Amino acid sequence: MIENAHVATVSGDEYPGGHIVVDGDRITAVGAGPAPAAASAGDAGDVERIDGTGCLATPGLVNSHHHLYQWASQGLATGSTLFEWLTALYKPWSKMDAEVVAGAATAGLGWLAKSGCTTSTDHHYLFPKGRGDLFAAEIEAAAELGLRFHPCRGSMDRGRSKGGLPPDEAVEDLDTILAETAAAIDRYHDPSPGSMLRVAVAPCSPFSVTRDLLVTSAELARDKGVRLHTHLAETLDEEEHTRRQFGMTPAEYMDSIGWLGPDVWLAHCVHLHDTDVKRLAETRTGTAHCPSSNARLGSGIARVSHLLEAGAAVGMGVDGPASAELVPLAGEIRQAIYMQRARYGPGALTARQALEIATLGGARCLGREDEIGSLEPGKLADIALWRVDGFHAAVDDPVVAFAFGQTPPLRRLLVGGRTVVQDDTLVTVPQDEAGRRGAAAHRRLMKLAEEVL
Repeated sequence: MIENAHVATVSGDEYPGGHIVVDGDRITAVGAGPAPAAASAGDAGDVERIDGTGCLATPGLVNSHHHLYQWASQGLATGSTLFEWLTALYKPWSKMDAEVVAGAATAGLGWLAKSGCTTSTDHHYLFPKGRGDLFAAEIEAAAELGLRFHPCRGSMDRGRSKGGLPPDEAVEDLDTILAETAAAIDRYHDPSPGSMLRVAVAPCSPFSVTRDLLVTSAELARDKGVRLHTHLAETLDEEEHTRRQFGMTPAEYMDSIGWLGPDVWLAHCVHLHDTDVKRLAETRTGTAHCPSSNARLGSGIARVSHLLEAGAAVGMGVDGPASAELVPLAGEIRQAIYMQRARYGPGALTARQALEIATLGGARCLGREDEIGSLEPGKLADIALWRVDGFHAAVDDPVVAFAFGQTPPLRRLLVGGRTVVQDDTLVTVPQDEAGRRGAAAHRRLMKLAEEVL
């Protein structure tokens, strides 16, 4: 039972000095003032009371695009464009094994939790032969940390010999991809209400996969009832590539092969034309906005305010740690606000719009807006309680203090009612241990990659 907090439900209401009641893994009450007397009627041992004085309660943040394995390759190719950066890193990535992925995923997910994330996707698209079960490694890490997880079984089948960007040794053949993707869905995907684990199908990008892979992956996903994800329109280089290869913009190409729709969300979408924005909204296709990564690689600023005006779903994503080193998900709220305003003016994005992108918008991208993304009775108890007292208290509006300034410390993070972060410290896995595992993964990958660096 959380009381005396400023409750930002994201569904339209805010309650200064409000309450949230959780029973099991669900929210049972949200409102102004103290919690209902009936909620306090249990035995003293049955009710944990959290005094939220000086705190802002928000839904847990939803990370709609990530590459956890990249925790092990941070700080490389720091002055490169996307294509240059990928070219430099494909070879060391092709040497990773399950031990590297496990350590990187533990550190990466722990870092996300410390920035208020309760649900994260991951887009894993490299599967070097003979390196262990990489997909299982990250799933086990998420379970240990206690985060809600949507791993995407990615793929690449278009190496340089076929006109793609990745080296041939970094890609798989079509039959292997389809078989392994189907097996991952059958083994791990849990469509039940309250699920902690759902799998999506995610060919990497139009410049690293064949048309056959895109088409058959969509057929597989729709046959299995899971969602589709890929990168799109991240750079002008990509647009030049797809125009040269297919005679269309990236969005037009994906539309032509049935890859837009309410079961699809796309990462980045930086370089969209007016017709693309309209089409994404018409088809209810989601977009994962990754402002820091797009800035770090010099890719540009996505047309988020235009997508929102058109009615399209937009979520927030950190993207891989190797292109957004140590970026906290909550910090992307401020990045999104400032970058939209720098490009389109001070009215382009408000604090509350950005908070919605990072919560309910991400839930829409994942098809889970009925369960997560806002604080409402019946929804899952994925809740972040932020301390906006102390220095933050100089700003009267707690949502503005949270969104515009340095990310405040977490008083508590709940995932399905279970505490994952308490007093700004990760508790499901010892925080220092999570950091050590990430550092060990980096050292291991660099050792494995010595022969190709």
